[in-house]
Amino acid sequence: MSESALTDDHFCFACGENNPDGLRIAFEYPEPGRCRAAFTPERRFQGWQDILHGGIIATLLDEGLAHAYGGADRGGGEAAVTAELCVRFKKPVRIGRPIVLEGRVVSIEGRVIEGQSRILDQDGTELASATGKLIKIKKP
Repeated sequence: MSESALTDDHFCFACGENNPDGLRIAFEYPEPGRCRAAFTPERRFQGWQDILHGGIIATLLDEGLAHAYGGADRGGGEAAVTAELCVRFKKPVRIGRPIVLEGRVVSIEGRVIEGQSRILDQDGTELASATGKLIKIKKP
């Protein structure tokens, strides 16, 4: 595989349905450039007692950015990789409590995609958020 080629074998830690150890997030795409997923964190992804590990939170937010772009460009033959991710942790994400992950594309300039993602609790309170940049890479 060359450095400029990406292949999806459905084993992604965050969204791959073939990865038995992953998060297996299933996204919906309510409109182009937006994604949404419901998720309930399991204890195996815990950091401090009853709190989701910060690295998993960052992973969720990163995946929200990527899937927002994927929802904007369905069938376009392009994929993207994260170039920059700035995460803000606001409140603990509790183990065993349902959350919603949302992502949206803010802008696309050439190969650079800017996006935002956030994690909300059931009441709509924002628990964590991220801004980031993705770079388009052609699929083989």
